[in-house]
Amino acid sequence: MNAIAQLAEERVVEGIYAVARKQRLRTRNGSSYLALELVDPSGRIEARVWNDVDLLDARFAEGDAVRVLGRVEKFRDRLQLEVRSLESAPETDPAELAPALRRDADELDGFLEFLAGEIAHPGLKATVGRLLADDALRASLRSLPAAPNGHHGYAGGLLEHTVGVATICRETAQLHPRLRTDLLLAAALLHDLGRARELGPAPNFRQTEEGRLLGHVHLGLRLIEERAAALETEVRAELLHSVAVHHDLRTARTAEAAVLYHANQLDAVAATRPVD
Repeated sequence: MNAIAQLAEERVVEGIYAVARKQRLRTRNGSSYLALELVDPSGRIEARVWNDVDLLDARFAEGDAVRVLGRVEKFRDRLQLEVRSLESAPETDPAELAPALRRDADELDGFLEFLAGEIAHPGLKATVGRLLADDALRASLRSLPAAPNGHHGYAGGLLEHTVGVATICRETAQLHPRLRTDLLLAAALLHDLGRARELGPAPNFRQTEEGRLLGHVHLGLRLIEERAAALETEVRAELLHSVAVHHDLRTARTAEAAVLYHANQLDAVAATRPVD
């Protein structure tokens, strides 16, 4: 079997992959074809079904595991798999074929606990503790991407990104003592928690209906508000503000909110920008 990360141009491949995306489209002359995104733990690749479209289309659905025979071509400087045959692979759990975290998830969980333990403010410490003690939310950190089609776009990427952003914020606060470390660290640990409500399970990580309409920032604010009722009004407002604007520097009204924005951007760029 051929791992996606090892595929090369003009290579005939056979493998079992998960269908992260499936669309039936038409060429300019009106012929039907299937546009797919196939994934395995090593990565993802675009695929096309040009022949026997009706026959093959009926064999599988988006989210299924499939056995594929095809040839790798290059299209617009990117590899693409031309599918020659395809059939369902019901014996394989498609969730196990999602692009996977390269780092040790237990180690990252340990870092997460350490960072949460660094918070001294009683109200912020209790709020973060209540959220991280939620088994479903904690499992989502290990099973979801930070951004399905962007940075840390693999299962467990949400945990890795959260630890990365919180670590950057902690180090920045040590360099700049005027920053309120507890507020900044709490906001960093919680800033993307709304992904747990926005995204569905592997392998396709499709947005839930609530996620499509509200987005992860709004859903994260709701989660925090549900667990922060005992937090002082002013501190709760500043925590929510930092999370609310972590994608929009122009609306940041505190230094902590601005630092969180930059830390989020830095970790995302470091994870995706090619190294020359």
